[in-house]
Amino acid sequence: MQSIGFDVGGTFTDIVAVGNNGRLTVRKILSTPVDYSDAICSGLAEMIKNGQVSTQDARHLVHAATVATNTVITRTGAKVGLITTDGFRDVLEIGRLRYPRLYNMAFEKPLPLVPRYLRMGVTERVDYRGNVVTELDWTNVKTAVNHLLEHNVESIAICLLNSYANPIHEQLIADYLSTFAPQITLSVSYQVLPEIKEYERTSTTVINAYIKPVVARYISNLEKQLHEMGLDAPITVMQSSGGTVRTAFVKERPVYAIESGPAAGAVGAAAVGRHLGIDNIIAFDMGGTTAKTCLIENGIPRLASEYEVGGELNIGHRLLRGGGYVLRVPAIDLAEIGAGGGSIAWIDRGGVLRVGPQSAGADPGPACYQRGGTAATVTDANVVLGYLNPKYLVGGALKIDRNLALRAVSDTIGEPLGLSAEDAALGIHTIVNSTMVRAVRAVSSEIGRDPGDFVLFAFGGSGPVHAATLAREASMANIIVPPSPGVFSAIGLLLSTVEHQYVQTFWRDLTKVDTEQLENTFGGMEEEATETLLGEGFDKHQIQLDRFVDMRYPGQTSEILVAMPGVQRDDSLLITLENAFHLEHENSYGYRSLEGESVEIVNVRLRARGLSDEAFSPDDLFQAEQQHVKPVETIHTSRNAYFGNDHGWLDTPVYPRTELESSPITGPLIIEEYDATIVVPPEATAHVDAANNVRITFETT
Repeated sequence: MQSIGFDVGGTFTDIVAVGNNGRLTVRKILSTPVDYSDAICSGLAEMIKNGQVSTQDARHLVHAATVATNTVITRTGAKVGLITTDGFRDVLEIGRLRYPRLYNMAFEKPLPLVPRYLRMGVTERVDYRGNVVTELDWTNVKTAVNHLLEHNVESIAICLLNSYANPIHEQLIADYLSTFAPQITLSVSYQVLPEIKEYERTSTTVINAYIKPVVARYISNLEKQLHEMGLDAPITVMQSSGGTVRTAFVKERPVYAIESGPAAGAVGAAAVGRHLGIDNIIAFDMGGTTAKTCLIENGIPRLASEYEVGGELNIGHRLLRGGGYVLRVPAIDLAEIGAGGGSIAWIDRGGVLRVGPQSAGADPGPACYQRGGTAATVTDANVVLGYLNPKYLVGGALKIDRNLALRAVSDTIGEPLGLSAEDAALGIHTIVNSTMVRAVRAVSSEIGRDPGDFVLFAFGGSGPVHAATLAREASMANIIVPPSPGVFSAIGLLLSTVEHQYVQTFWRDLTKVDTEQLENTFGGMEEEATETLLGEGFDKHQIQLDRFVDMRYPGQTSEILVAMPGVQRDDSLLITLENAFHLEHENSYGYRSLEGESVEIVNVRLRARGLSDEAFSPDDLFQAEQQHVKPVETIHTSRNAYFGNDHGWLDTPVYPRTELESSPITGPLIIEEYDATIVVPPEATAHVDAANNVRITFETT
């Protein structure tokens, strides 16, 4: 059996194949933004031709993509109409009345994905207990539907007030539309997010409606192309929560898979960390367009119940929200920032050097790629500094021209600022590191964790270049770079499990919770989850069910996710939950409420996993014989690299990763491999451990 993971990023598409023969084959190629599936299929076709992928043996295909995210960011989704309760058509614009930059008078909130003339109110009312107060007015419904159809909407979101408590009116409207206008794509809030809070539920349902036709077409097209290539294995897609689901689910609820690529890397980092006995990790993934960080504590990636998409990428701060579109879906808690290898350096009106969030992407890419790019990027700066190979990357498949990088950095940054080329390049490198430090702090110090207590786990095509200096800036003394770091997110796909998420509002004061009623609520969700996983081919012993609750102090507008203990089912459970909530609130915000303060449960959540007996494991990764498309050079070389005013240009040894020894080597040192480059600065040491990870530590911190 062969498992294949393919991860589509803004700049590169990564493909990983591992089989029973113990061979791990990786392929890294430039993405194709016009149709991201083209890069996947061309890469797989070449691997099939070379005998690295077998169409007969391929049984497990896992996919992560940026299609959904890019659809929102570029505003290229479907034309959407919204049907909501009369009086609530402006919920999307009112939002939370929150701005990411309070005193920035030039800030403009992103326009709603549904313009006002396509937001229609209908007469109906269900109260918060689920009782029908006002019957659905069918005259209003037909008028609203006819209006939307006259304006040629492609997709309709249905989100009525309090439908989480009783979805009867949403069901009736959906049934009517399915019969009257079957060509219209529907997103119904009680199916997408049966949860309290009308703004969050409306925003999530609208985003689902906005990207649903685009994602469905993309996945259907990809399935068709893979089938024509002879790859008939079912495809699973990574969700934002870190688990995978079948494509049929993603076509209906793509909103659950918007952050699929970054989630895969965090899943892989957690799995490898547990295998190494390292439970506390900050995963750092720097690709061509963005950098992502994630806190992994006690071997588990931190989860969030909501996040924003399409906001300002360079904020890097958890308290500055309101600049994007709210998604109320389970997700691995990531801080994402517009800082990647392709991020463009520029000078603002005040003469200050900035980097990102704009990116050169895959087309034209950095200037050194020789594809027509002229802007100076982070990759160009790293080539000028000598950190990256001046002739090629990706084992020789991607030719590099250092002179083009030098010209771009000098012409656009160095000369306007009166700097030498190396100082301009170092400025770009330093600024992007300072930007990424904010993302590290966003997942650590901003929630009460000291980054110095964690190990930096660095991957992505650009991550290992910046990891050491980034760690030093964040006061972190230890770095791990795993095998095949440049395609590690694709490896993380193979380390994931099938997963379904369920949520239901259960709003109670903790002192008034009926534990039997709570158990029955979870029991109904577990019955549905078990039936779903059995239908997907899992046996009962392969099903894992985990319970969670959203909790808060009365009057708070946001909740904290708390895991329920697996054995308690009596009244002592409530005491355990209360103590766990107080502790997590203190860890996250620095305080807990006074003794006697009541606590509320808002929602109950269930995570259902299907655990395959044939799943790829970290042990498989460490033992695999890596087969690259083109081998990197296997001789020691050296080149000049610039390490700032303190050290200047240094003749720096360049090692292939395969020849790095287990005994520590003091930097400066550059380690090259097929898919990534590792930079070890002066005053740091590096060695390879028994699992083929590169370990970097600092002599002084």
